[in-house]
Amino acid sequence: MVPINDFRETLRGTLIQPHDKGYHEARAVWNGTIDRHPAVITKCAGTADVIAAVTFAREHDLEIAVRGGGHNVAGTAVCNDGIVIDLSEMRAVWVDPRTRTARVQGGALWSDVDYETQAHGLATTGGIVSHTGVAGLTLGGGIGWLMRKHGLTADNLISADVVTADGEFIRASDDEHSDLFWALRGGGGNFGIVTSFEFALHPVGRTVFAGPVFWAADDTADVLRFYRDFARDAPDELGTVIRFGTIPPLPAVPEEFHWRPAIAINACYAAPVNEGERVLRPLREHGTPILDLVSPKPYLAHQGGLDSTVPHGWHYYWKSTDLPELSDDLIDVFVDHAFSAESPRSYSVLFHLGGAVSRVDHDATAYTGRNSPHNININGVWRPDEEEKYAESETAWTRRFFDALEPHREGVYVNFLDADDGTPRVHESYGEYTYRRLAEIKTEYDPDNVFHLNQNIKPTV
Repeated sequence: MVPINDFRETLRGTLIQPHDKGYHEARAVWNGTIDRHPAVITKCAGTADVIAAVTFAREHDLEIAVRGGGHNVAGTAVCNDGIVIDLSEMRAVWVDPRTRTARVQGGALWSDVDYETQAHGLATTGGIVSHTGVAGLTLGGGIGWLMRKHGLTADNLISADVVTADGEFIRASDDEHSDLFWALRGGGGNFGIVTSFEFALHPVGRTVFAGPVFWAADDTADVLRFYRDFARDAPDELGTVIRFGTIPPLPAVPEEFHWRPAIAINACYAAPVNEGERVLRPLREHGTPILDLVSPKPYLAHQGGLDSTVPHGWHYYWKSTDLPELSDDLIDVFVDHAFSAESPRSYSVLFHLGGAVSRVDHDATAYTGRNSPHNININGVWRPDEEEKYAESETAWTRRFFDALEPHREGVYVNFLDADDGTPRVHESYGEYTYRRLAEIKTEYDPDNVFHLNQNIKPTV
């Protein structure tokens, strides 16, 4: 019998088993389709607990799942019958405004980072949803509002504290374990458990010129053709994300527009507001917008503006790919498929990459999507009580839309892979050269593939 009580006494954090109060809440992750039952959940209070949990799992041959923010759509943060090493209570953030750096624990969310860094008028590239976990976003690359100006989240990583598969603690940076540091910036959670991250920060005023402009779904082709030229000439300070779907019932949206099919271009200008007004004027004046919510607003408010549209516990099914510039043929695919979902909660988002993302040397990190100008994430979405009504239709819609994009596909962002994407798409996300290099580093740091509940890179032996 596994000496679980002895293990419990070694921890500062909490150990939860199936019979304990709070077990079902502790095993739940963001994507409500994930329903797994671990044998034990270790809510770690610090790095020492993480080391103890890895050691215990190895000694007793328990499968390991690692939870940071628990936001990954594939549900890799939880397992059946094994151990979940849960960092979600390790959320501290320390900011040094003098050096413009932040040290962030591995269970932090982007809301934690933004709150602390914005107290000093600073920020670094996070996601577009503030309840996303720092660890998962960073380790997969990290795309967000500031990436065109300041690079990916991984590009802003200075160092990482890592617990290896042997339960050893090491620090990875350009000067220490540089091969591991390279792999952590895009290679996912394959190489160890990162208990803290050190990030470079940048001046980002507490107020940004940001928000969405909506047009009727029937105007999609016209808006995308305009956007093609607008985005090509956009300054790095401008981050834009296009959303295809219905207008969510946000507080700022008049009730008459709720659930109306529309194309929205959501923008964030990471520079003085008056410059943002000038840069975004042509976009806001194009065609006949049905709703314009662009205005000066707190960066924190913009970062959390989409949170309520993707709540914890809803059911999500994703497909994603990198894409080239918006040719007329590609625009036709959007027109034909983007608004044909049955669930009003399903949507797609098209990210504009380029800028600082594209100027980092291709071999500098393990992230490989630097040459693509766009990435699309197709999201089939339904509530748990709508399983019978929408699960089949939204999964099929997501696949049809994705299949229609096949002639235009250029690669894939590893953080957007769903549970059924499998090994071929992991290879696709890296390409042969980068995957082979990652596999060699995996072999050095985790030859037994202890950390395999992820978008897995297999060791070479």
